[in-house]
Amino acid sequence: METIPYASIVGSLLYAQTCTRPDISFAVSMLGRYQSNLGMDHWKAAKKVLRYLQGTKDYMLTYKRSDHLEVIGYSDLDFVGCVDSRKSTFGYLFLLAEGAISWKSAKQSIIASSTMEVEFVACFEATVHGLWLRNFILGLELSTILPSR
Repeated sequence: METIPYASIVGSLLYAQTCTRPDISFAVSMLGRYQSNLGMDHWKAAKKVLRYLQGTKDYMLTYKRSDHLEVIGYSDLDFVGCVDSRKSTFGYLFLLAEGAISWKSAKQSIIASSTMEVEFVACFEATVHGLWLRNFILGLELSTILPSR
């Protein structure tokens, strides 16, 4: 396993995810957790993501022209999704003009004892970022921005 360029591939996937491919955020987050203790299953999963990227290379982020802009946010999580640390993974996505403008997928820093607790933390993370994003866009002083929902 030492001759496999796993860390290099995960780094490249992180770059792609950050710049243009929010659709691979969850997979890249999971792959990044096993850089120091990887197995053949992790290598196969990394190759699967590369094949997915090859098959969707003509896909792109698009934005629609609109008279009024509205920031729309989505968030989700998996409860105790990491079998190693018993932590949950959460993610969010914000859209403007029907195109993704901000996204994140990360492991929560706490070990929650209930789904309500993890949902609250995930909702809080998404809300904080959504408020920052809304204030940033309002600071651009575009008169057609609607409040986020």
